[in-house]
Amino acid sequence: MRTIFGRGPSLQLRLFITVLLSLAGIVSDARFHLFDGMRLYINTFASPLLHLASVPRDVVEEASLQLSSRSQLLKDNQQLQQQLFLLRSDLLRMAELSQENRRLRELLGSPVTQDSRKLVARILSVDSDPFVYQVVIDKGVEHHVYEGQPVVNDQGVIGQVVSVGKTSSRVLLITDISHALPVRVLRNDLRAIASGTGNINELTLKNLPRNVDIKDGDILVTSGMGGHFPEGYPVAKVTRFANEEQSPFAEIKAEPLATLDRLRYVLLLWQDAKSMGPLPVMSSAATVSAAQPAMSATDKNKSATASAEVPHQEGRQ
Repeated sequence: MRTIFGRGPSLQLRLFITVLLSLAGIVSDARFHLFDGMRLYINTFASPLLHLASVPRDVVEEASLQLSSRSQLLKDNQQLQQQLFLLRSDLLRMAELSQENRRLRELLGSPVTQDSRKLVARILSVDSDPFVYQVVIDKGVEHHVYEGQPVVNDQGVIGQVVSVGKTSSRVLLITDISHALPVRVLRNDLRAIASGTGNINELTLKNLPRNVDIKDGDILVTSGMGGHFPEGYPVAKVTRFANEEQSPFAEIKAEPLATLDRLRYVLLLWQDAKSMGPLPVMSSAATVSAAQPAMSATDKNKSATASAEVPHQEGRQ
């Protein structure tokens, strides 16, 4: 008996064609960047939706703040006043240290490193893919954000911008398996590459010999190599050092100093402020938020600054 409708391609053939088209699209995008324009338009159109999706969270947070008791608000205010007092005293100390550092550099004939420009950005969304560690922030081309731009917070390095839209951008975290960051050991200036492992709380240092001078608890900071990240920002703390005899290399694991799974606000850095146009004027609240992370990051980098005062011979990586 003949059927009215002919049989279509088998499921196996459909699957094969789908996989083949997907691979062709991936290779074409990687080699010829065919979808860069489409990706930019998607980021631009998706940005208002991301802003809209964050409205309920902001409403709930605002309501919870309004419901706080007066005694709790007074207690928080007292704590903030104490923190502000400490930060101001640290700022006075930093001015003295900066002046001393400048004098030492002048004596040694070393160029003075200019402070980088910073801008506060808010996290709009987190990538739902368990194998990709990326977040979307609320700053884009309108705020002079660029691909490869370093991103930090008050605890340490977060990652770098990998895609820029008109009003939002996508940031690749340092623990993503595709990310690698030049670092140095704060204790002895040993240089290495910190690579992502696909674990949100873990980095690895690869291709280092078993007798390398690294131990548990060592702090890793940015080395300034590679041209993206300024030198001296804290990155991670070494949590495991193993030198198995059957392996020519040591197994070194480190934990990021920044809590990457609980991000709310981040700082965008510009190393060359002269190349930028004027940024939008931030509100007073945003200015305070920017000042506190910057100062906290400075506190954690005092020892890094001290070691950077005297230039040393940079080794090859």
